[in-house]
Amino acid sequence: MSAIIYYLSFPFIFVISRLPFPIFYFFSDVICFLLYRVFKYRLKVVRSNLKFVFPHFSSNKILQIEKKFYSHFSDLLLEIIKSMGMNRNQMLSRFKLKNIEVLKAFENQNSSVFLICGHYSSWEWMMSLGYHIKHNGYGIYRPIRNPYFNSLINRIRSRHNAYMIPQSKALEIIKQKENRNELGIYGFASDQSPRPKPLTYWRKFLGAYVPVYNGAERLATELNIPIVFSKIKRIKRGFYEVEFKLLTDNPKSMKKNQITDIFTEWLEAQIMEDPSQYFWTHNRFKYAKKAV
Repeated sequence: MSAIIYYLSFPFIFVISRLPFPIFYFFSDVICFLLYRVFKYRLKVVRSNLKFVFPHFSSNKILQIEKKFYSHFSDLLLEIIKSMGMNRNQMLSRFKLKNIEVLKAFENQNSSVFLICGHYSSWEWMMSLGYHIKHNGYGIYRPIRNPYFNSLINRIRSRHNAYMIPQSKALEIIKQKENRNELGIYGFASDQSPRPKPLTYWRKFLGAYVPVYNGAERLATELNIPIVFSKIKRIKRGFYEVEFKLLTDNPKSMKKNQITDIFTEWLEAQIMEDPSQYFWTHNRFKYAKKAV
């Protein structure tokens, strides 16, 4: 069944990836209408999240953010597909790096780097980072259940010099590369909701006491790999910019969970600047009431 779904879908995916940008974004508007108005895709989750995080906002204000979010969400989904049909120049013109010198400094020092960000704005187009640096670029990800689509997504990302490492094998693979002196820039989106375990780290995030991922911090501390925060924002539709902000160049010197705390605070501030660009379809607060 997975193969049938993939082979039936691929012709449409291919056509979408080749659409001229004006037609592409018109098509995104159509998809947005269907997701938001017709199928109401995860609308209860989105609305609940927004009301919880912004209890002081009026209903009209919540509705404005909600509408903008679904437009951005539709663009984001289709831009993943569009990446397959984009060439180097198109990607470079639409995803700008504001201060690449932050990463170049570690390149000159022959040091790997951990990039951490939230599911905010266009984290997917961060894969184009490989056009700007000598390091190999890797994204830490959870594989898609359908192996055919999982393979396709990996091929799309590798088209722009980014390679994927399954989350379950990240520790093993990164250690191997460091031992072989294979320098890399490793991207972590570290803001989603982990399943609570006895040693899970809990802290405040957007007004809730929730479990948070600290795997990037633990691995960076063990290997003493510098950590840089990626602040991505949409400049206008289809155009993005990322600003790099050094979090620490010596993780071993940081207190336990300090790196995770700083990242969370920076991400919260980013979300407050423009809530519509955050990934509100995820039920981020599903475990909030289980805190002790």
